[in-house]
Amino acid sequence: MTTTFVTRRLRLREMTPEDFDLMADLLGDPDVMRHYPRPKTRDEARRWIEWNQQLYQERGHGLWAMFLRETGEFVGDCGLTPQRVDGVEELEVGYHVRTALQGRGLATEAASACRDFARNTLRADRLVAVIAPANVPSQRVAEKLGLCLEKRTTGYGAGDREQLIYAMALI
Repeated sequence: MTTTFVTRRLRLREMTPEDFDLMADLLGDPDVMRHYPRPKTRDEARRWIEWNQQLYQERGHGLWAMFLRETGEFVGDCGLTPQRVDGVEELEVGYHVRTALQGRGLATEAASACRDFARNTLRADRLVAVIAPANVPSQRVAEKLGLCLEKRTTGYGAGDREQLIYAMALI
């Protein structure tokens, strides 16, 4: 298994098929997915892993599985994915953290490493986060990363649901 990042408390690595049960539980948790149209099914979780594996191959990044360094406990996922916002492809930083581990700064720690990877390795010039208006904790994470609210849109793959677009220049 490839370790992508090591932070003070976390280890992030590429997802593998062996992560299926962990990811299915995470993405199927109604609390974790409360700002999505609905939790993902087990089949959708399998496709989530396959999508990320394809991103690793094609782009060198995706969402990575996240674990506590000290104990190896599964935390969630975090990483960089392409998203189409108002007809433009953007590089998004995204994260999902297990309910029991939320509120400890783990999403901010992992997303900061991903932001730095986008800037220093990918040489990306811009980073966004697409966040539901009611998802105040994710808005705080985005702000801690240096992203600012840029606009509100429904021009994202979420149908008629309004989304907030947080963004920052990386150069």
